[in-house]
Amino acid sequence: MSAQTDTPGSVTAVYQVSGMSCGHCEGSVSSEISQLPGVSSVKAVASTGEVTVVSAAPLDEEAVRAAVDEAGFELTGRA
Repeated sequence: MSAQTDTPGSVTAVYQVSGMSCGHCEGSVSSEISQLPGVSSVKAVASTGEVTVVSAAPLDEEAVRAAVDEAGFELTGRA
């Protein structure tokens, strides 16, 4: 599990997403995950498939999966 606490009250998690190939893909995934409650930042990197999410509390993985699915990609798990 790659969750770590960065600053008091925030949690960073890194997820692996398949299917991203460009900046538009990164933007789509970032936009959907950003809408989840408590998310303060999202950084998607198409070349590695990694999506780093900073949130106020640990996120429900199924909620993240649904957001990634809504963007048209597949969450394959934690990086």
